[in-house]
Amino acid sequence: MHNSERPPQLISLADVSKTTGKMLSKGAFSELETGASPTLTELTEALHFALGDGRIWLNDQRMVLMQSQVLGRLRQEIIEAFGVETAKGIFMRVGYMQGVRDAELVRKRFPNQDLTHALAAGPRVHTLEGFVKVTTRHFEFDSVKGTYLGEFQWDDSSEAAEHIAHHGLASEPVCWMQSGYPTGYTSTLFGRPVIFRETECVAMGAPRCVVVGRNAEEWGEDAPERAYLGLEWKRTRRPPRLKVEPVQSAAECPPTGKDETRRVHDQIVGVSASFLRAKLMVEKVADTEATVLLIGESGVGKEIFSQQLHRLSARTGGPFVPINCAAIPEGLVESELFGVEKGAFTGAVASRPGYFERAAGGTIFLDEIASLGYAAQGKLLRAIQERQIERVGGTRTIPADVRVIAASNVDLADEVRAGRFRQDLYFRLCVFPIVIPPLKERRDDIPLLVDHFLRLFRERHRRDVAGLSRRAMDALLAYDFPGNIRELQNLMERGVICAERGGQIDVQHLFIAGEVSPVFPQALSREGKVTAKPSRPTTSDPATIPARISSAGDLATAESALYEDALLRAGGNVSAAARSLGLTRAKLEYRLRKMGLIG
Repeated sequence: MHNSERPPQLISLADVSKTTGKMLSKGAFSELETGASPTLTELTEALHFALGDGRIWLNDQRMVLMQSQVLGRLRQEIIEAFGVETAKGIFMRVGYMQGVRDAELVRKRFPNQDLTHALAAGPRVHTLEGFVKVTTRHFEFDSVKGTYLGEFQWDDSSEAAEHIAHHGLASEPVCWMQSGYPTGYTSTLFGRPVIFRETECVAMGAPRCVVVGRNAEEWGEDAPERAYLGLEWKRTRRPPRLKVEPVQSAAECPPTGKDETRRVHDQIVGVSASFLRAKLMVEKVADTEATVLLIGESGVGKEIFSQQLHRLSARTGGPFVPINCAAIPEGLVESELFGVEKGAFTGAVASRPGYFERAAGGTIFLDEIASLGYAAQGKLLRAIQERQIERVGGTRTIPADVRVIAASNVDLADEVRAGRFRQDLYFRLCVFPIVIPPLKERRDDIPLLVDHFLRLFRERHRRDVAGLSRRAMDALLAYDFPGNIRELQNLMERGVICAERGGQIDVQHLFIAGEVSPVFPQALSREGKVTAKPSRPTTSDPATIPARISSAGDLATAESALYEDALLRAGGNVSAAARSLGLTRAKLEYRLRKMGLIG
């Protein structure tokens, strides 16, 4: 790239280095301007899909697509055969070599970039390759002194997710391949060995992974990475361990109870790291008598988690009694929870048990616990603390043999600070808190949930729907889901009802209630290039269809708008419009004539 072609985003220090012909010996991430080259968009231009001959290229390096589950299974088998330390060395070495190759790619693709920009490109390439989303917190270096220090944040690590899926929560960081990657990348560009070490890991229960990079000698003697990545690495094989059949997971067990139990269990669907962490917490506490507090936004499935907790507990033979505290009038909270003694109120000719008595020997689920009034909170605290209740108008106490699970879609600690929730009740409930992530933080689970709801509603509504179109699935994967799983469930039920029998569910079948359907910012061109989509969709852009549908008022008008858009995009060519909609030409032509769109 010539000097006259330099993008305007480059920092002035880099321009000085190009003008003088001398490479800057110092640099820091803080010196980069926003959007500094090479950007993620510029890097995606190096990605090429050679459609038809089965090859994918990142610049001049051939790439392959592989399911992360395959890599996770391979990792599991290596651990079982050779042990954790050998597996750690193997995967760290694989990541190291991948980082070396990507560093060579950046130097070749962007030969005129200074070291600061080249180092900054590493996290973007790492993110582009799909293993993890990297956010740079800080890095700085001094080539003369030979010093480097960097800190990076990782979100949605596929390696951590696969480890949790196969081995559960870990006692030490497990993103071995991802740690090797920046070690290889930075060491290659910097010309000195720089070792990256994971300090926080999702597989250990952290909200995200954090990695720190320093000069190899800065880590002191306690640096096993030297052995993993250098000639000290021992390649002697251990004798393979006897293969032990893994304990069958709950998801793999055959049905052993009633259909209802199986139905509830089937709804615990997900493979993302945040979801699996919450599921493992449920399994860990289920066989105890501890009070559990489920925390999460509305619609994330707190009641389903509570049912799962009850099913796995020793109280599974007892009743499960769910209560929506927000639905109980404030004046009736005490009588609903604890019951009414005979004669307590005018017309009370018989004693009536409350929810606590009905749940005896089982589990009581108190949803939206924050909606209880202050006085009711005090009575609930006494019942949980003393494990006994007293009916309204009664004088005798009744044992409260129940396991309490509470749930809240607001932060109870904030409610305590605001004076709306009793602090003593909060600490009594928050014995074992479990945070259930919103759907927008577990996008890996959307295809599984879509398949689950599709099967459920096809059977319930007796509709033979083939599945989702690619455009509909893309829209769901990019949607924010303010209503979480409940909203996805509604969208899928709506789609099954609106789609034609034997046809596919498309965008216009899903987003008909005013929701704004998103689109991915990038698309694959006919030449196999990943290109950016227009930021402002045109009238004929499919992204405008949901908005037009929402204003159309009925499905017939919405369908007509969809066909008009397809014809406009195809320049009036009915065959091309039919291909874009996934229909045969004859079927589309019939519908167009029926609607009067063609003569």
